[in-house]
Amino acid sequence: MSVHPFRQRILQLLHDADVRPEGDRTGGRAPWDPRVHDEHFYNRILAQGSLGLGESYMDGWWDVDDLDGMLLRLLGHGADRKVHGLGEVWDALRARVSNLQTEHRAFEVGERHYDLGNDLYRAMLGQRLVYSCGYWREADNLDDAQAAKLDLVCRKLGLRPGMRVLDIGCGWGEALKFAAERYGIAGVGVTVSREQAEYARDLCAGLPIDIRLQDYRELVRANTGGGFDRIFSLGMFEHVGVRNYATYFDVARRCFSEDAPDGGLFLLHTIGGNLSTAITDPWIARYIFPNSMLPSPKQLTTALEGRFVIEDWHNFGTDYDRTLQAWRANVEAHWPDLPERYDERFRRMWRFYLAGAMASFRARRIQLWQLVLSPNGVAGGYIAPR
Repeated sequence: MSVHPFRQRILQLLHDADVRPEGDRTGGRAPWDPRVHDEHFYNRILAQGSLGLGESYMDGWWDVDDLDGMLLRLLGHGADRKVHGLGEVWDALRARVSNLQTEHRAFEVGERHYDLGNDLYRAMLGQRLVYSCGYWREADNLDDAQAAKLDLVCRKLGLRPGMRVLDIGCGWGEALKFAAERYGIAGVGVTVSREQAEYARDLCAGLPIDIRLQDYRELVRANTGGGFDRIFSLGMFEHVGVRNYATYFDVARRCFSEDAPDGGLFLLHTIGGNLSTAITDPWIARYIFPNSMLPSPKQLTTALEGRFVIEDWHNFGTDYDRTLQAWRANVEAHWPDLPERYDERFRRMWRFYLAGAMASFRARRIQLWQLVLSPNGVAGGYIAPR
């Protein structure tokens, strides 16, 4: 089939977003104008939507100097909502009739994303392997921003020596290590990534920290829950899925000690979307985070009703754009030092992932929330540190 019937339609959509593949603007090509190398680009976008856009970039069908600038303009114009591939329709139907985040599927994201290689994440994430948004209020570099975020979490929870803390989705163990060394706590961390678990155990050796390779649901079923004074979860909730939110919060509530100070506090740190959905972007689902989805405020509050009191809701989503820019600078500087398995197609995939996330936060399409929750409400009220 000729690509020409589709070319004009996609060109018009791009032009409406101030993106001009042909460079036909006064003053020459803008940094966010793509250079198309394969004319099949146009019908691929029309047939596959965002999946086709990302895959065609991975395949080298087009290049652009300012990738996040281009994606920002497309998102700002709502182009992603105007072209939908058949795969996206199928994903939406599948999410309606099945639970994409069952315990059986829980370890898939660990195997496909978090187990890619600690060498990649060490190159990208900086001094601490913290794969969540930094707090840039008083920081001017990534390492300080991540330390500030970890300290903010500890201060919001009012951590004190001797407290027992649960980290749901502990990653490489950096948050528990920070809390143990700075605030004198003992802790348990759970993760679905073997690479993360092994690294975290080595990182936290000698500290009163137990790292477990298990799904969060196993915390109570295996009788390993209970007895915690505080809980935090940093960047894991995006993998839970709306069908499991009630179970997730039930598990968290059951993990508190009966005599926890203030009745217990739970800090939930998550990316969130402005609109309710049950699926993620199809390109993200295929290449980055399988079975993921971002919660909306409505979905969160519905699940929290009758389970937790919302003591504080803090949005610092614009800090994620800056965090992602720092991650991109780090990984771009280290590509030559990384193993050959991170080939050119992988690098283009990773660039598209980071740039797309930057654009989404910059366009305010997605947010970064920290919620402080209590099972029964803090007597006299809760005062949130900033």
